[in-house]
Amino acid sequence: MAKGIEILMEMRDLLRVIAEPALATRDEKLRESLRGVVGKGRSKAEAVLLMDGSRTQSTIVNETGIDQGGLSRLVKSLRSASLISADEKHPHLLISIQPNFFDHLGDAK
Repeated sequence: MAKGIEILMEMRDLLRVIAEPALATRDEKLRESLRGVVGKGRSKAEAVLLMDGSRTQSTIVNETGIDQGGLSRLVKSLRSASLISADEKHPHLLISIQPNFFDHLGDAK
């Protein structure tokens, strides 16, 4: 059973790589909006990368080191831009981004 799930996850990851150029074109405006909301903050970028709907805001705070007030403002900004789902307690980014999406930030805090 576990082996089957592992294979499916590998297939999903490969499909994401193949689909990335088409997704980037489709989501170009939303991705630019996301970059605008996140700005140059590395902790904000790390928090956004964890927004898959499985974590609470407090879990994201613990995993990234972003302060609770900063995360709350970030979530509200993302919600206003229609970039996350309605459940702000378990934020879920509505567009697909690669783990290296914010690499342009370098070491900025």
